Amino acid sequence: MAEYHTSQREVTMCPPSTMLSVEDATHIVLSITKCLEPVTVQLHEALGLILATDLHAPDPLPPYPASVKDGFAVIAADGPGDYPVIAESRAGNDAAGVIVSSGTVVYITTGGPVPEGADAVVQVENTQQIEESPEGMKRIRILTRAYKGQDIRPVGYDIQKGAVVLKSGERIGAAEIGLLATIGVVMVKVYPIPTIAVLSTGDELVDPASDFLGRGQIRDSNRGMLLAAATQQQCKVLDLGIACDENEELEAKLDKAISAGVDILLSSGGVSMGDKDFVKNLLERRGTIYFNRVCMKPGKPITFATINVASTETRPGKNILAFGLPGNPVSCLVCFYLMAIPAIRRLAGWRDPKLWRVQARISEPRTLDPLRPEYHRAIIRWEQDNGSGYPGFVAVSTGHQVSSRLLSMKSANSLLELPTGNTILPAGTMVWALLISDVSSMPVPQTSVSMDNVLSGQISSAKYENMFKNSQEEHSDTSVKVAVLTVSDTVACGAGPDRSGPRAVSVINSLSEKLGGARVVATEVVHDTVDHIRGAIQRWSDHDKVDLILTTGGTGFAPRDVTPEATKPLLDKEAPGLVQVMLQESLKVLVYSVLRCIEEYLPLSILFKRYTCLVLPSL
Repeated sequence: MAEYHTSQREVTMCPPSTMLSVEDATHIVLSITKCLEPVTVQLHEALGLILATDLHAPDPLPPYPASVKDGFAVIAADGPGDYPVIAESRAGNDAAGVIVSSGTVVYITTGGPVPEGADAVVQVENTQQIEESPEGMKRIRILTRAYKGQDIRPVGYDIQKGAVVLKSGERIGAAEIGLLATIGVVMVKVYPIPTIAVLSTGDELVDPASDFLGRGQIRDSNRGMLLAAATQQQCKVLDLGIACDENEELEAKLDKAISAGVDILLSSGGVSMGDKDFVKNLLERRGTIYFNRVCMKPGKPITFATINVASTETRPGKNILAFGLPGNPVSCLVCFYLMAIPAIRRLAGWRDPKLWRVQARISEPRTLDPLRPEYHRAIIRWEQDNGSGYPGFVAVSTGHQVSSRLLSMKSANSLLELPTGNTILPAGTMVWALLISDVSSMPVPQTSVSMDNVLSGQISSAKYENMFKNSQEEHSDTSVKVAVLTVSDTVACGAGPDRSGPRAVSVINSLSEKLGGARVVATEVVHDTVDHIRGAIQRWSDHDKVDLILTTGGTGFAPRDVTPEATKPLLDKEAPGLVQVMLQESLKVLVYSVLRCIEEYLPLSILFKRYTCLVLPSL
């Protein structure tokens, strides 16, 4: 079972006058929050949940040598020529007992078992049907020479027997459901999603369905907003309604939440400095308050506490996490994003529960607050030119940022982290942005480098393949052909996404003109074995006449990190000086080190106008 640890800073309760930084407040929340006890669910119920145990493959995949394409199983040494078709091997029909001998071939379909004796497959497109023999046997003409192992997936090529297919702590998506089904897993041990109770407080609040507002009344927006926000996090929710500013009613609402077995209590209002702000008093009586002020704008009056629930005959003891959120709608939601979401994710087993951060350039000047860092609501989008001459995110403010103006949250997909200061940030300044919604759903200009690449390191297979197809069709006469090889057992067996190859492809294609017309014409993912790595490189250099090969992955210190060992015997000459410069640049830009190296130093390799191989680390 996975155990997640925070740094060893001591967690203490803060005096009422203490105002914590957001970083310190978040640290306290995550240090207090522990993963819920794992449960076992049916496979179809595991979608979106976090795996609580490693899962291994009981069998290899494929369990037999399988054809990659529709074609003919041949003996590579036979070469081009006319051959009789002695049998057929289709997926689900293994042509048992058939042996391919020299001078014969077997028709085979994609996924079909490669018959004994055959060591290569020639795709249908490279054959020609000819007249049958006098005995009525079908005959085929092989038009191209095959190499040993061509278009054959050996046993265990996708998944090796005993391999870790999914690791504890990984989130289960649609692909992971497919992988689990592939290895025969129908019951899955996962971390459950938390149950959240939502309560609005305040004498001024009325139900949103109210047609008439009396003097001093407003409709309750926070409760519906928080219920929706919790539901977006896949949580089960309990609506506690509206409580007046009275201790007895607040006590009754809390008792209801406890009886329901909730994991988190979200209340809005009643945590500021007014004489009717009773929520802090309630949390202090029934639990332990860790902080009640955070240095942030908006959202300073936020309270975090735990409520200890004693065990009974029917219910085990537990700690309920309680967040007393501000009453102003924007402050309420911003505090939910910054404090509650990390807690929700930690309960649900996430390894890194904090919001994703990216860098973006602001599109207009921003005045800084001299006392508190601001979380400015904005819309970020990916632009081919973000103002620096390169692709990147651009941030556009949602307008007036007062904490009561919920319109400032409308369409916002990020919170810009603006530091304190007595100055104005000029337009074009790079700032950090916390992502609060799916950026890929925002309308973006059509660019060769997509937001999907940057945020997740993945490109859909259709988009990925189309990229190469366009490269080959539009630049078939290019002077520099590039191939990208991802070396990773995890990616090759389908247990994780390829985060390096697609990024390299995007950068090379987007900088094609700068790189002398270079275009990616081939990609492949292989296991961390010398034979697989060396086979791909030799095929590209000798058969496909690729000018430049980039390998990514397999350069570390693990026993199976063998890319350098596989590559070096194939090289005529090394360029150690280039490696040192790339290493220096990598240390300057951590996450994007590979892209930076490609962008800055690939032109040096292309100048050689010959087959060149760059061995890069994975992202």
